[in-house]
Amino acid sequence: MKTLLVTYTFIAAILCISFNTNAQTNKNWSDNQLLEPSELAGIISAKKELPLIISIGPGAYIQNSVSIGMVDNAEGIEKLKKELADHPANTKVVIYCGCCPFEHCPNVRPAIETLKEMNFTNYQLLNLSHNIKIDWIDKGYPVTTL
Repeated sequence: MKTLLVTYTFIAAILCISFNTNAQTNKNWSDNQLLEPSELAGIISAKKELPLIISIGPGAYIQNSVSIGMVDNAEGIEKLKKELADHPANTKVVIYCGCCPFEHCPNVRPAIETLKEMNFTNYQLLNLSHNIKIDWIDKGYPVTTL
């Protein structure tokens, strides 16, 4: 199973980089909105009250996450809005992509902008500074079962 996850992650990273070769330097989140992977893994493992965990990338690898898919297009944004519509604006939300580093990611900025437009106030971005494989899977953090 891990081999399959690694293969899919590698393919997703290549696609992400090829779709967006220009660096994106403008962040629309603050450093205090970054959530460290170890912290989320601890919450999941302890079975504490879970935030709404949303994958905005090519796959939902983190246990208990909802897969929206890539949100670098209108269809993806609409899927994200539909998922968020049933939740109050103060819901604790964690979003992640994991296809590539933030400066190349086509999904993080549109997702954050959507959260802002919908007046969400309690959201965080999972700090996957490299990608989902290096920052989550390789560390043995909880993954979904296929």
